Amino acid sequence: MQHNVYFWLKPDLTDEQRATFDTELRAVTKIGYLANGSVGTPAPTAERPVTDHSFSYHLSLHFKSMEDHDFYQADCPDHKRFVDTCKTFWSKVIIYDSTPLA
Repeated sequence: MQHNVYFWLKPDLTDEQRATFDTELRAVTKIGYLANGSVGTPAPTAERPVTDHSFSYHLSLHFKSMEDHDFYQADCPDHKRFVDTCKTFWSKVIIYDSTPLA
């Protein structure tokens, strides 16, 4: 199960707040039961009608099972810490969850 999260950070954040967000987001990718995780920012690709470079950060987490995802959403202390620490830093979040096709 793939969990993709796009964040739009508030433009008036301090350098310290941006650094905190970056550090906390990267920590989420280190959760032990993930298949893998990564953090990114918009790539410098050409502007096209189908590309969106407006987001600030992207988080991609690959869960081994739906149960792992559900635990992450409801009970994971690392996820809770990230949200509690950083929720005031973004103005918008969009999540795209997908199931790989066999």
